[in-house]
Formats: sequence, structure tokens, C-alpha cells
Amino acid sequence: MIDPMAFRQALSHFATGVTVVTTRDADDQPIGVTASSFNSVSLTPPLVLWSIGRNAYSYPAFAETEHFAVHVLGEHQQEWSNRFGRAGADKFGGLKWHEGIAALPLLEGCPVRFECVVEHRYEGGDHMILVGRVLRVSEAEHAAAPLLFHRGRYAALDSASEGR
Repeated sequence: MIDPMAFRQALSHFATGVTVVTTRDADDQPIGVTASSFNSVSLTPPLVLWSIGRNAYSYPAFAETEHFAVHVLGEHQQEWSNRFGRAGADKFGGLKWHEGIAALPLLEGCPVRFECVVEHRYEGGDHMILVGRVLRVSEAEHAAAPLLFHRGRYAALDSASEGR
């Protein structure tokens, strides 16, 4: 038997990008959550996946939604990661956003954003895995360094190794 905390510590050695995933809840209110479990699945068709903990505040909305948007965060958006990582409250207050496909709440200013329709949902232990078919991709005009998470904290790329 693997101790869950030891397993979590071991997984922390794998650096991940940070995203905010958004949708609408049953009351048509914008919902968002920070996720570092984002990954590509397929180029043809264009598929991505991410997972959400079953104990997450926003789990019910994502368990029922047919659409979601994944916002890849830049290093300058750490506050967004913290904001959407907390339960409850109005996470969208004071942020610039507009509606996309299926009235998805889309945050403005992210390096890249993927608007998706749910293709599959899978059981994943204490998480649900959502696979989305990408319907639209929006890239920022100017590239930004990614917001990274490694060993339990935010991390930055070594600027000397960028572009190699």
C-alpha cells in the first residue's frame, strides 16, 4: 500500500503548467477552477483532458456540463491561479471576461485558451477525468512565459534555457 501523502510528494517532482478551467453551473453562473492536470490527448481529432477532484466546490458543475474552456496561464497570472484555487466566492469579480461557445466564460489575457465540448468522462479514483474535443483555440498576440508548479510551489523557467 502506498501512503497517499508520500505519493503526492513523489508526484510533485513532475513540473506542470497551470490552467484555469471554466464552465457554467446549473444556475447559469460562471464557474472556474485551477487545474494542473491538463494534457493533450490527440491531434486528430483535437482532444485534451484534465481532471477534477470529487470534493472540489465546482465538481457538480463540471460533472454535468457539456462544455468547458481551458485557460493556460502565464507566469504573470499567479494571482488567478490562487483565486480560482479557492472554494466559493465570486472568482470572476474584477476580471475581464466575455462569453464564448455555449456561453462559456472566457478569461481575457491568457497565453492560450481551448474551448471544448465534453467527449468522454472517466472515473479516476477520487477524481473525474474529462476529455474534451477542442472546438476553438485562441492564442494571445504576444507569447508569455508559462506559469509552472513544481515541488508544491510556483516555479519559473530558467531564462538562459528558453529558446534552446
